[in-house]
Amino acid sequence: MAGRRRRTWRASTGGPALASRGYAVLQANFRGSTGYGRDFLEAGYGEWGRKMQTDLSDGVRWLAGEGIIDPARVCIVGASYGGYAAMAGLTLDGDVYRCGVSVAGVSDLRRMVNWEARQENRNDSQTVRYWNRFMGAARLNDRALDALSPAHLAAAADSPLLLIHGKDDTVVPIEQSRVMAEALRRADKPVELIELQGEDHWLSRSVTRRQMLVETVRFLEANNPPR
Repeated sequence: MAGRRRRTWRASTGGPALASRGYAVLQANFRGSTGYGRDFLEAGYGEWGRKMQTDLSDGVRWLAGEGIIDPARVCIVGASYGGYAAMAGLTLDGDVYRCGVSVAGVSDLRRMVNWEARQENRNDSQTVRYWNRFMGAARLNDRALDALSPAHLAAAADSPLLLIHGKDDTVVPIEQSRVMAEALRRADKPVELIELQGEDHWLSRSVTRRQMLVETVRFLEANNPPR
């Protein structure tokens, strides 16, 4: 999650592993990312599902324009905020992506902020303000967030999605992936959900990090073969 936690995300979503299998890998530093100064971070305020998302799609379109990739054979993979971006890619910008993989992503923005408020027993905590600032919510339980929430847009997802989530995640609860999976099933859309036993948000255990990579490669090779 951009700017929220100081702990490093340890679970790489497998850029080198995918490149070794013949995929071209784009890892974009979209606005709102940390490590590029305050102005770059603050450029992400209110841009979940908006410019933070189109930064990714613009990168894909540039690669296609340069002849580096086939625009009909692009998948989106991400973890944490990137997990949200993967789901949003299939629901908000679906003409760009052939499939997606979300690891520990947020699917229902309003539900996520409300959960944080209950966890801290405060509607105006620093964490709640963080979420509202980046998501662009005017207040707690702002229904405007539903228009940016993949779980509310499942009917628009025409490409297969793989959801991977640790059952002991205390940053983004596994409920977020379960809600997305159920929404897609109700809409008769292709989805897989893999729940990782005894795992946290960062996939701190090597065995489950490897499982995540194996499942991601399996899914991509099935839905978007590199050759």
